[in-house]
Amino acid sequence: MPTYRDDAVVLRTQKLGEADRILTLLTRQHGKVRAVAKGVRRTSSKFGARLEPFMAVDAQLYIGRSLDIVQQVDQVGAYGARIAADYDRYLAANAMAEAADRLVGEGDAQPQQFFLLVGALRSLARGEHAAAATRDSYLLRALALSGWPVQLEACARCGEAGPHERFSPHAGGAVCQACAPAGTPRADPDALHAVAALLAGEWSEIDDADPRTLDRAGGLVAAYAQYHLERSIRSLGGGTPRRAG
Repeated sequence: MPTYRDDAVVLRTQKLGEADRILTLLTRQHGKVRAVAKGVRRTSSKFGARLEPFMAVDAQLYIGRSLDIVQQVDQVGAYGARIAADYDRYLAANAMAEAADRLVGEGDAQPQQFFLLVGALRSLARGEHAAAATRDSYLLRALALSGWPVQLEACARCGEAGPHERFSPHAGGAVCQACAPAGTPRADPDALHAVAALLAGEWSEIDDADPRTLDRAGGLVAAYAQYHLERSIRSLGGGTPRRAG
């Protein structure tokens, strides 16, 4: 019987039939995996609670034709319940899961993305930092791992040393006056500094920042993430982004 074991995070679930669920998993060694967990919606299920969104598990799966089948699950990180109990954490975790779903393909092993998400969910569940800040830091780092690091210290187009006052998601970050596309708005310097701190994980600075500054930084992160993911993240709001042709 063709089976495999892997560490996984449950990104989302979907009901199937009377008692089953379809799971979207981010795994450490097999990338994104879609699998069926049979009978998990029954009250008698031995591992239904372990397969809720944002749970980290050690899973054994059977390779199926279109969807793999979950055979056994051991709990590694019980993050789901603590995240779901707080609305801000829940929204942040949903945005992170949406991004991970978009950034990692099926069969595309990206262990760094896996460990980044696990660490962010663990921090979110523990309430170590503001939920939105944890989300924004995760998004910036996940995009950087996928080849889209935000440029803040120099112009993203010509490389002229900054700081620069304009921010263009499709240009790659901060841009000088000469390179700024028409209509590029000015960005609050404090917000740009906060974006840099979020990317670097300078948590002492982030935790002490003015919440209004972090909100403005979050707007820049949302615009950047949604542009490069080529679709809106529902938990962040906003319309569908469009890539420049």
